[in-house]
Amino acid sequence: MDRIYEISGRLISELNAPRRRYLYDTIDWNDRLIMIKGARGVGKTTMMKQRCRENGERGVYVSLDQLFFNDHTIVELADYHYKHGGTHLYLDEVHLYPRSNWEQELKNIYDSYPGLYVVVTGSSLIQLNSKVADLSRRVAVYSLRGLSFREYLNFTGGYDFGPISISEMLNDHRTIAQKISSHIRVVGEFEKYLKQGYYPFFMECSETTYSQRVERLVLSVIDIDIPAVTPIEYETRLKLKKLIVVLAEQVPFVPNMTNLSRDVEVTRNQLMRFFSLLSEGAILRTLMDPTTQPKRASKPEKILFDNPSVMQALGIANKTGTIRESFVASMLSFAGQLYAAKEGDFLLNREYLFEVGGKGKGFSQIADKPNSYVIADSLETGVGNKIPMWLLGFLY
Repeated sequence: MDRIYEISGRLISELNAPRRRYLYDTIDWNDRLIMIKGARGVGKTTMMKQRCRENGERGVYVSLDQLFFNDHTIVELADYHYKHGGTHLYLDEVHLYPRSNWEQELKNIYDSYPGLYVVVTGSSLIQLNSKVADLSRRVAVYSLRGLSFREYLNFTGGYDFGPISISEMLNDHRTIAQKISSHIRVVGEFEKYLKQGYYPFFMECSETTYSQRVERLVLSVIDIDIPAVTPIEYETRLKLKKLIVVLAEQVPFVPNMTNLSRDVEVTRNQLMRFFSLLSEGAILRTLMDPTTQPKRASKPEKILFDNPSVMQALGIANKTGTIRESFVASMLSFAGQLYAAKEGDFLLNREYLFEVGGKGKGFSQIADKPNSYVIADSLETGVGNKIPMWLLGFLY
C-alpha cells in the first residue's frame, strides 16, 4: 500500500498544469461520488491530479491499471485510506480495472464510508454507460471534451476569454468577434489550432510528435479501450482499423452500407456496431437524419472524424472542406443535438440550420430557410447570418 502513496505523491508534486479546463469549475466537488467521462487524451487525468493536489495529504491518486489491483480491490484501498485519515480518493481509468464489478465496489464504498469522497475517470465508450446507470442516484456524471479554440488561446497566449452561448453567437456574433479579434490575429491562430490544438498534450510536443501521439491514441482506443469494455477478437480489431483507412479516403459522405461492408469484409450489423464503438471512442462522429426514430437501428446519414486533430494524424490534412465540417460538428454538438441536414450541412436541435464553407460561401443552398446560417472560414468577423468559423470555438 505504501507504494500507492509514494507514486501518488510523486505524480501530484511533479504536475505542471497551471491552467484549468472549462469543466473544472462546473463540477460540484462536494458530491461524494463523481465520474468524469471523456475520450482518451482530452485531459481527464490532469484534471483529477489538479483536484487531488488541492486536497493535499487527504487525497490519493491512483491509476486502476496498476499491477497492485491484480491482487487488491478498490474497496481495500478505500478502507485503508479511510482508516488512515484520508478523505478523497481519485481513481483513474476505471474501465481498465482488472475486475468487472467496479460499479458494485463503488456502490459499497459510497454506502460504507460516508466521509469519503471518490472521483473516478473513465472512457466515453457506451458500454461504460450501462455500468454508470447501475450506480443510479449515487454518482454525478460529467463529460470532458477536447480543447476548444477559446481554451487553446487562453493556454497559449495567457488570455482570459470566457465562453459564449449559442444564442449569443447567433444574435451578436459580429460584436463579439470584433472584440476578440482586436486582441489577436485570430485567423492565423485558428489555423494553428486546427492542425495541433484539440488535445492538451500539444503543449508538450512538436507538431510531428503531436500527430504521432494522436495516431497512437487512435490505435490505443481500438487495441486497449474497446477490448477493456466489450469482448472483441484480434481479427475484429484489424477490421476496425481497416474501416478507419477506408473512411479516411471518403469522408464526409452518406455511407453506402453494402459497399462499405464489402470493403471492410463485415456484415451490415457488424458495421453498425463498428460505427457505434468508434463514435463512442471519439474517433468518428456519426450524424443521423432528424426524422430517424431514436430507438431505431438505422445507418448514419453522415460520417465525420471526431475532430480535426484525428484527421491530421491520419493524413487527411488536404481535405479542407472535411476538416471544416469536422470542427464545426465538434463544436456545435456541445450546444445540443446535432443532425445531418437534407439542405445545408447541419441541423442543431431541429431548429438551426448551418451551411459550412470558405469565406466566399453564400446562402444559395439554404436560401429562404428559417434560422439558417453560413459558417465561413478565414473571416475575422461576419455580417448578418454569416458567422466566422473560429467563433464556434468559443461555445465552451
